[in-house]
Amino acid sequence: MAGQSPLDDPEKAAFAWARYRRIMKMLLAVTIGIVAAAMVAIYMGEEPVSIHFYIATALGIGFTMLLAGALMGLVFLSSGTGHDDSVTNDFRDEP
Repeated sequence: MAGQSPLDDPEKAAFAWARYRRIMKMLLAVTIGIVAAAMVAIYMGEEPVSIHFYIATALGIGFTMLLAGALMGLVFLSSGTGHDDSVTNDFRDEP
């Protein structure tokens, strides 16, 4: 069962989601920098590679970092607002 969540308050929810968006913007900037560094490292490599390799590398690094950051940000949002504490565990006493 879930009780009253702090995210039900519009003011607290707006603050929490604004913080989440700020974290995601910072992560996007870091991701772009890392993808650019990876592209330079590949370009400076010993052997020439196909354009498909650049595309696959950029998409792989970018998607992985953004997905991991989004999920971690949601964990921080849930924990930081007290949303996790609003869930009750009725099975705690069972073996």
